[in-house]
Amino acid sequence: MKTTTFPKGQPERAWHLLDADGAVLGRLASQVARLLMGKHKPTFTPFLDTGDHVVVLNAAKIRMTGSKEQQKLYRRYSGYPGGLVEVGATKVRAERPDRLILLAVRGMLPKTKLGKQMLRKLRVYPGPVHKQQAQRPTAVASVE
Repeated sequence: MKTTTFPKGQPERAWHLLDADGAVLGRLASQVARLLMGKHKPTFTPFLDTGDHVVVLNAAKIRMTGSKEQQKLYRRYSGYPGGLVEVGATKVRAERPDRLILLAVRGMLPKTKLGKQMLRKLRVYPGPVHKQQAQRPTAVASVE
């Protein structure tokens, strides 16, 4: 079987707009990760960044199923003894609601330089206003 790669030159990058109002966090994050990686395109190549730009609105109104709102913990470790910081999902939503979507999407992308490059094409806003009107993003129906 022959492996086809992306043609030379820059890939065509579209801009997509998703509304997170009432959407489930994991389902929305998987849809965003798919658009960022370019898996929806026939020119998808696993080792190249052929994905599109994504703008997510209303991150503060995202929904978490079950008891994740009270039980889910976000951890980071500085590398020093006693340097583990655990923050609950309720506190993250109160302080930085865009971080909920950002962390969920980051976990679904490759853990390489390519994944970091893909994550740079994501913009998340806590409210309904965004700064990408000039790019004319097309609205995408979010998964319920």
